[in-house]
Amino acid sequence: QLRAPFPRLATFWYYAKVELAPPTPGEIPKAIDSMKAMVRSFQSGRLAQLTVKEALRNGLVATEVLMWFYIGEIIGKRGLIGYNV
Repeated sequence: QLRAPFPRLATFWYYAKVELAPPTPGEIPKAIDSMKAMVRSFQSGRLAQLTVKEALRNGLVATEVLMWFYIGEIIGKRGLIGYNV
């Protein structure tokens, strides 16, 4: 019974190491190019041509980034005081 959560925990740690790792120096230019492409698509009006699935995915990613920001702020302030929760 005690061994049941360990495979899930191992899977969680594997993905946490991969997804939460800082970018390597080789990944930084790719990220900059991706941001430039996003700005160009926004300027060209491609935003209006998104499918519902793409818009939902983009919204979820933006929400995740915002939540990580808030979590970092809460950790930095060492408390929830000062936030309208």
